[in-house]
Amino acid sequence: MTLSLHDLPLRDDLRRLKPYGAPQAPLPVALNVNENTHPIPEAVASDILDDIAVAIRDVNRYPDREFTTLREAFADYLGHGLTADQIWAGNGSNEVLQHILQAFGGPGRTAFGFAPTYSMYPLIAQGTGARWIAGTREPDYSITPEDAAAQVRAADPDVVILCSPNNPTGTPLGLDVVEAVYDAARGVVIVDEAYQEFAPHDALSALTLLEGRPRLAISRTMSKAFAFAGARVGYLAADPAFIDALRLVRLPYHLSALTQAAAVAALRNADVMLGMVEEIVEQRDRITATLEALGYTPHETWSNFVLFGGVADPRATWQQLYDRGVLVRDVGIPGHLRVSAGTESETTAFLDALASIGSAS
Repeated sequence: MTLSLHDLPLRDDLRRLKPYGAPQAPLPVALNVNENTHPIPEAVASDILDDIAVAIRDVNRYPDREFTTLREAFADYLGHGLTADQIWAGNGSNEVLQHILQAFGGPGRTAFGFAPTYSMYPLIAQGTGARWIAGTREPDYSITPEDAAAQVRAADPDVVILCSPNNPTGTPLGLDVVEAVYDAARGVVIVDEAYQEFAPHDALSALTLLEGRPRLAISRTMSKAFAFAGARVGYLAADPAFIDALRLVRLPYHLSALTQAAAVAALRNADVMLGMVEEIVEQRDRITATLEALGYTPHETWSNFVLFGGVADPRATWQQLYDRGVLVRDVGIPGHLRVSAGTESETTAFLDALASIGSAS
């Protein structure tokens, strides 16, 4: 007899949920999950391997529970006068966000975000027992400070998550929105800056707002700009008291010694690692321009991907691209698809495949 999930004594609030996941397929060009498709430079990979080789000699012992060296490295990388006691890290930014929801959300509490946004936010909220509340955006997916504050006051959530730039739309978020939301919120406010490195150079980070705002946290990841998605390293900056709250819920020794060593070595090579960002931005802008020429409607993006509208049948177009060896993402927004900016050759393959399907109708 084969059991199904419904045959098990699962929590009632989880029964209607589906696990997060994007289609995975062995296609030549995979541009569906916002990865950095550029390989780590060989010299950097060798340097990382050297540090891992040293760390592995001591894996019979537990790692540094406070990952002190890594926190110092993140503080140095972020700048803004941050110190190690203002830094937290986890196995990807999703775990960092989960720590926040475990500490400040939970049963009987609520988490709020402006839809459409990253689909893991409601899953993390619900998985930790909190109720997810979806706010709304303007038709172009932007948010005004006044509307954002009004929605937050009306929802009165315990946790607010702002994605900046937003996933899956790429929409930038003004710091005036962050300030308005913080002032309107009773609970904690997280600004998820997973794609911040792809924003214009003069775009200010929400890190500039941390001082004097103890309920504010700025989340980042090494998965995107650092091409470290497989290493699973996310981190945040916040007030030291906020960091102390996360210690209450983290599992002991949650970051392995090998993860810590690899991340420290990657940060030591930040200048080289981030050298690929400019090329990715160039390909992103090339995608936008070509989509417009083909009659589609790309949305403004400060990320490493482009959401584009004008797709008469997203599922059919997705399948036609798939049949041509190109994997993109149907994020469930009617009339839209999303594509990550890859290498020059991957971008060419996507654009050629889309052009062969025909212009937007």
